Amino acid sequence: MPVTKRVARGIQDIKTISGRSEKGMTYKAYMRLSVLEMEKHRRGKERSSALARVANIDARFQDIEKEKTEILQTLGDQGFAKAHGKVRSSAAPRSSTGAFKIRY
Repeated sequence: MPVTKRVARGIQDIKTISGRSEKGMTYKAYMRLSVLEMEKHRRGKERSSALARVANIDARFQDIEKEKTEILQTLGDQGFAKAHGKVRSSAAPRSSTGAFKIRY
């Protein structure tokens, strides 16, 4: 029986389809479309969350202004005079107008 000579084959001899043209590669386009749709959905959720946060901040601003006017109205009813939106203090004015000095 004659001995047949075998050719040693390696990894370089394995045939692949990686270098072929775009025929039959439509799955890549569909995969890209699905990735884009997922990103669009995620960004939409981020946007709605951010808009909700802005609405909460605006509501808090309105609450602050409402509480501020209530306090100023209460102070006005009690006889405190308003000076540019501030309550007049009873502290004595400074006696010197010079620089701040520290003695050791």
